Amino acid sequence: MKKSQLLMMVGAILLGALYLLPLWKITLLAPQYPEPLGLNIHITHLSDGVQFNDVKNIDLLNHYIGMAHLPTEENVAKKEVAPFIEFTIFPIVIGIMMLLGVIAGIKGNHKWYLYWLIAMVLLGIAGLTDFYLWLDSYGHNLDPNAILKITDPVTGKPMGYQPPFLGYKKLLNFEVYSFPESGAYFIVVGMLLSFVAYISGKKETK
Repeated sequence: MKKSQLLMMVGAILLGALYLLPLWKITLLAPQYPEPLGLNIHITHLSDGVQFNDVKNIDLLNHYIGMAHLPTEENVAKKEVAPFIEFTIFPIVIGIMMLLGVIAGIKGNHKWYLYWLIAMVLLGIAGLTDFYLWLDSYGHNLDPNAILKITDPVTGKPMGYQPPFLGYKKLLNFEVYSFPESGAYFIVVGMLLSFVAYISGKKETK
């Protein structure tokens, strides 16, 4: 087996880490919480980011200011929120891309490596766009009957509480951080390996 083939297959297989590791993490810090609150976003579910019951506590805080309930299994079972369709689609897409990457590696055609990489880039853009739109909807479509209603001092309209897509943002008395987690780095490494496989495979055909 050629070096390029091995690199391509390893790069594709690395995507399997997403079934175990979180893709993104949102962390909240506030004076009233000695320990930060964290929310890990996986391709199939949400999990506690720092402490036990973080997801439940964040959900309660958010709902207090009118945000929709988080799409946890418990909330979906109670019919308090619709199922998050992405939790069904993402695992299937990742599985398909792993399979296609391995097939491309077995095939040994360097052009396939490039096609796979391009597809991953497009899927990544689509995923990040979907994530941003979800944050925007989650932070702005607030319940008008929420216990706590705060209006913008300039416009007089209800304030939005959209978490940052990437980086830092101040929301009321919370400092919120949003960054990629370990699963995202496996994606990046897998894509880099596919690019190296393409370059290596191109040289091997000369």
